[in-house]
Amino acid sequence: MRHALDQDLDRRSALAFLGAGAAWAAASPALAQPSLFTEADYARAIVIDAEGVVGGGDDEEKLSRDLVATGMTAVSVTVGQVGNGPDRFESVVGDIAKLNAFADAHSRSIRRVGRFADLAEAKASGRLGLIYNLQDTSALDGDLSRIETLKGLGVRVIQLTYNKRGLSGDGCLEPGDAGVSDFGRQVIQQLNAQKILLDLSHGGGRTIAEATALTAAPPAVTHTGCRDLVDNPRNISDALMRGVADKGGVVGVYIMSYLRSGVGGPALDPRREDLVAHLEHAVNVCGEDHIGIGTDGTVLPVTLDASTRAFLKRHYDDRVAQGVVTPGDGPEITNTIPEYNTSRRFLAIGQDLSRRGWSTARIEKILGGNFARLFKDVWGG
Repeated sequence: MRHALDQDLDRRSALAFLGAGAAWAAASPALAQPSLFTEADYARAIVIDAEGVVGGGDDEEKLSRDLVATGMTAVSVTVGQVGNGPDRFESVVGDIAKLNAFADAHSRSIRRVGRFADLAEAKASGRLGLIYNLQDTSALDGDLSRIETLKGLGVRVIQLTYNKRGLSGDGCLEPGDAGVSDFGRQVIQQLNAQKILLDLSHGGGRTIAEATALTAAPPAVTHTGCRDLVDNPRNISDALMRGVADKGGVVGVYIMSYLRSGVGGPALDPRREDLVAHLEHAVNVCGEDHIGIGTDGTVLPVTLDASTRAFLKRHYDDRVAQGVVTPGDGPEITNTIPEYNTSRRFLAIGQDLSRRGWSTARIEKILGGNFARLFKDVWGG
């Protein structure tokens, strides 16, 4: 089992290190304006990456310092392996044990988050909060009692499906798109009862629609894009986004090639204008109280070198073999926008949104305020 703090990309699409769009600021008159979102605004904001990775090397002391230097309030990190396979529950327990040890050893800079009050305390003390999530329900192995067990271990967000068909329903790459299974209905009931956030990322369209209707608590789609802008199965339609918002939930926009690469077209790295376009479209559809960011990438900046390129190629080949490659994936895709490949990524995004005319209050909601509200609504105080 790999160390939970390593840059383990087997759980999600490959992380990116380069991208395009360097000429965007020069080409856009709106971006020629001075930034209105300041360092002081950023320091006041609750900043949450609803799906991220905290790994980076073997020096945990340096890692903890670098994570705090991001100025972020919290990041939701995936524990365990995704997809159907053996030992999924054991992989979750192992990852949690390693992350707990890391957080406890660096408690001056890292805080585990199990309730909204922990999030508020992390912000007040200048520490980075760690929220544990699962990206599917394979770890349940058909046993609903494990949901309560997982909550006891610190898991606060559980995704129903991942790309393909599982016991809870169909993912976005399953051609049948049969929706939520009977077991999945029971899972949703138990998540509601245990006050665990239901995440519908990676779900098929029917699965997302049915789960949104079934849940008694507000759901999330923590990392996705707008399918009405780019036709990619990992993006979701305006109707699905609107349904999540109408239920009081939040949709998080990622930094992935799917913001630009559709079905049948070439695989292209995202640009910052792509991220802004998807955020603006999502806000127009859902309203500013229901959109956030879940990058699906590393919290810290990364450097592309020969070994990383080789890793990306191996990772892509593994996903091909598993049958989970999404249109827009490719061995050369890197999924990071150059202007945002910085430890202050969310500040840079906020400044770009400010140059587009967004108010500071709206930017603060998008950078984390909306997800903070959702966590409080679902978890309680």
